[in-house]
Amino acid sequence: MDGLRHFGFLLKDVARLSSKNFERRAIADQLGLTIEQCRVLVHLEKNQGISQTRLAYLTETDPMTLVRILDHIERNGWIERRRDPSDRRVWRLHLQPGARPVLQRIWAIADDARDDALAGLSAAKVEQLLQLLDKVHSNLAALVPSASGLEPRQAAPDMPVAKHSVNAITRSRRKRLKGSR
Repeated sequence: MDGLRHFGFLLKDVARLSSKNFERRAIADQLGLTIEQCRVLVHLEKNQGISQTRLAYLTETDPMTLVRILDHIERNGWIERRRDPSDRRVWRLHLQPGARPVLQRIWAIADDARDDALAGLSAAKVEQLLQLLDKVHSNLAALVPSASGLEPRQAAPDMPVAKHSVNAITRSRRKRLKGSR
């Protein structure tokens, strides 16, 4: 039962180590982006037209730091800032087509980093882990709905975790990505 006492610390440390492993892989892949830049691009992929303020909140990024990140990725042609038609003070963010190859590389690195983290777990254990984390997320989102910001994790239709090993999923995703180039 002593492990339960450290539940929050364990979750935070798993997240920290997962981020560090992603960074390690991104450096080895010569991605040339920080984890913060990757996080912004991934959130924009899911939230086209999001405001800068909301994106700062979701990515837990200081608003001034976010502006510098957005400036960098906008110079690369990966995003476009558009004025909100109902409030000129608000900028809406949209991915540009040039961001797609970068996002594909980010997801490939994330797939490999996830495979590292889940090494030694069967597909059934991975699915059980995800279901349990979804339940914990739902419990916490119900208690603190304003802090959630995101829907509980939902498996993508092309990612049947329970039916295939994680490594097979990664190989399948890479084949699809190579075929779309």
